[in-house]
Amino acid sequence: MSHPHPHPHPHLTVNTLGNQDEAETVVLLSSIASTHEAWSKVIPALENTYRVVTVDHRGHGASQTPDAEPGTTTIQLLCEDTLRALDSVGVRYFAVVGVSLGGALAQWLAANSGRVTRAVFACTAPFLGGEEWYNDARTVREQGMEAIADDFVAGVFTEQFREHNAEEYQRMRDTVAGVDAEGYAQNCDALATWDFTDQLDKITCPSLVIAAAEDGFTPPAEVEKIAQGVGGPVEFVVIDRASHQVAVENPDAFNEALLSFLQK
Repeated sequence: MSHPHPHPHPHLTVNTLGNQDEAETVVLLSSIASTHEAWSKVIPALENTYRVVTVDHRGHGASQTPDAEPGTTTIQLLCEDTLRALDSVGVRYFAVVGVSLGGALAQWLAANSGRVTRAVFACTAPFLGGEEWYNDARTVREQGMEAIADDFVAGVFTEQFREHNAEEYQRMRDTVAGVDAEGYAQNCDALATWDFTDQLDKITCPSLVIAAAEDGFTPPAEVEKIAQGVGGPVEFVVIDRASHQVAVENPDAFNEALLSFLQK
């Protein structure tokens, strides 16, 4: 199958929230297979003091999935999409907060865009599994998102959260199943070639690195590699009683750490 126009720039869904009179903008970038709704417990803590912007990844929520050859999407391309989306709502300089895939984008943006004033990297790492993501991409391209939805959501929450928050857990599972399969696969392709280990020292803005104590996907020791590698001032925090979706599972502790950092 030919793709005469590979990687056209997809329209990404941007939500502008919070205090539009504030000078400082906080951009929230979610994990793969989640949307801006994953920030529903964080936005109320920010909206009185900051302009808040969310950007949904390609194929997630109402964001478009572009035409792209399998295996060719990169984190840099995703970041370029994100910067165009921010341009569309007049955001030039910003603080970035990213979880998982969003944290990978945050690392690239902080190192390369010249537009990041401060950065928060949550439950993410300079290497996120590499080529094993090609397996996920292949599965959803062949079988659709339902084939991975149950295992995916089980892997990003603690068993306690699943037991005590059944409705919210189900909503997150439905969000995973509702992601466009090709859009998800393109984001997997980007993660498959992601290794920022040798680039971390290019991040010189103030940074906060957040790990979750019960995160099996990005354990604290992996997340801490960012704190050990960046070239600017950095804080490292481990949040208890949470797994990979830390801002959903323990928002009080997440918001406390986030606000403390942003207000310095």
